[in-house]
Amino acid sequence: MRERIVVAMSGGVDSSVAAALLVEQGYDVVGVTLRVWPWQEAADPAQRFGSCCGTAATDDARRVSRALGIPHYLLNAEAEFGRAVIDRFVDDYRAGRTPVPCVACNSELKFGSLLRRAAAWDATAVATGHYARVTCDGATGRHLLWRGRDVRKDQTDFLWPLTQSQLAAARFPVGDLTKEEVRAYARRRGLATADKPESQEICFVPDHDYRSFLKRRDSDVFRAGAIVDRRGTVLGTHGGLANYTVGQRKGLGLATGRSLYVLDLDPGANTVTVGAAADLERTRLIARSVNFIAGERPLEPLRVEAKIRHNHAAAPASVRALPDAAAEVVFDVPQRAVTPGQSVVWYRGDLVIGGGIIAR
Repeated sequence: MRERIVVAMSGGVDSSVAAALLVEQGYDVVGVTLRVWPWQEAADPAQRFGSCCGTAATDDARRVSRALGIPHYLLNAEAEFGRAVIDRFVDDYRAGRTPVPCVACNSELKFGSLLRRAAAWDATAVATGHYARVTCDGATGRHLLWRGRDVRKDQTDFLWPLTQSQLAAARFPVGDLTKEEVRAYARRRGLATADKPESQEICFVPDHDYRSFLKRRDSDVFRAGAIVDRRGTVLGTHGGLANYTVGQRKGLGLATGRSLYVLDLDPGANTVTVGAAADLERTRLIARSVNFIAGERPLEPLRVEAKIRHNHAAAPASVRALPDAAAEVVFDVPQRAVTPGQSVVWYRGDLVIGGGIIAR
């Protein structure tokens, strides 16, 4: 009996090729598209879904599945997505943080609820189109997460919370390919998604307008308050903490005659603190919800390369485990705009050592 693998199919080229490669390798493949957020409440149910699970994306996934000769299912994950991703997204902005919703989606849905459903279908694993790799250490039996071979497309900074059991059941078929190789393969196979543009927006936010989305969910995140400098001097007013993120320069509405940047968001005082570019430099941060994915919680500080946002070049640092699933990261040289709510992920070469959510 062939091993069965469920593929999370978004309707994009990466997950399409992931499914095609597994079929080519002889697996019993089942395609699944998660319906996670019906942000358009149109009268016609077929028109109610956003870009992440919209009719066009679902149709593309279905066309690819038909071409590959595999079954395809559309699963309703609205309630789970609402609890695990949407509610957390809003809570983070309310607390002055800038979240990365893909992190929770991967750990809670794709390798959480979907993996549990897959087991009920006698599937051994869930595959996605992420650019990442997993190996198993033969000596220890531990599963290790590695960067994708295409460093420009690497997505391990969205996968660092995965547990050992999740990693053991995770498959990343395109992890050893470059994006160009993925598209070339899709063209050779005649897949409908071969030249489909990449989606860069938050999948559940229509028209890239996260502010309107937040306002509909909780208008209190746009409660007006003071913009202050580092001494506490009031320089102006803001229209809600959710309008700002650490490092932001544009849209402050201040006529001071000098460039100012957001340094801090204080939800308790409802203030936005601004200052000069040099004031954004930090050598230290504290992370919460930490996962040392490559091994046990270290007793001594580790030397790593730490990455503080998706497009950040990992920088030399030391990471020290703290109580309550926290960690301190100290950089060798100051880093600009360390932002609460973003992921900090630490590496040794291509190996993911661990990660956490930046708290301060």
